[in-house]
Amino acid sequence: MKKYKIKVQKGDSVKIISGKYKGQIGKIKEVITKNNKVKIEEINIITKHIKPKQSEEKGSIIQVEAPIHYSNIKVLKINN
Repeated sequence: MKKYKIKVQKGDSVKIISGKYKGQIGKIKEVITKNNKVKIEEINIITKHIKPKQSEEKGSIIQVEAPIHYSNIKVLKINN
């Protein structure tokens, strides 16, 4: 996969322009340049099951934001 220079930063407000969450607005939580993806707060939430690491521990279920390809977002406002 070819890496592109992503012209967004952490904290920028963006709008989703395609996909399941089309039309929703959120702030960028993390930029992943290796995969050309971004994580957006409260968008694209997935459920992750965690196995116990030791015999006494319990497993858990957590919800985390999954990354979205940067071509599916549009920058609304750039924070300086």
